[in-house]
Amino acid sequence: MAKARGKMIDNIKDYDDLVKFINNSSYRVRVLKTLSDGNVKMPKDIAADCHILPNHISNVLTLLKGLGLLECINPEVKKGRLYRLSADGKNILKDLK
Repeated sequence: MAKARGKMIDNIKDYDDLVKFINNSSYRVRVLKTLSDGNVKMPKDIAADCHILPNHISNVLTLLKGLGLLECINPEVKKGRLYRLSADGKNILKDLK
């Protein structure tokens, strides 16, 4: 089970469930795809690239990080955090819509 934002995501039991969960949200899919170029990006840049409102991006990034699909490479800073795909995030891209 993955823990994200204090909530247990009980329905994710295997890889197929994870793919379905990601595909159920265009925001989740867009964030993963925008980071697929291998670059690190700040949340405001991810939001702009994905056409997602900045106040929504934080929740999406926290969830994907909790699922192990993203890495924050500088978690000690409050502003200007940088995100990239994890190895699992790169692997799941091939199975997304």
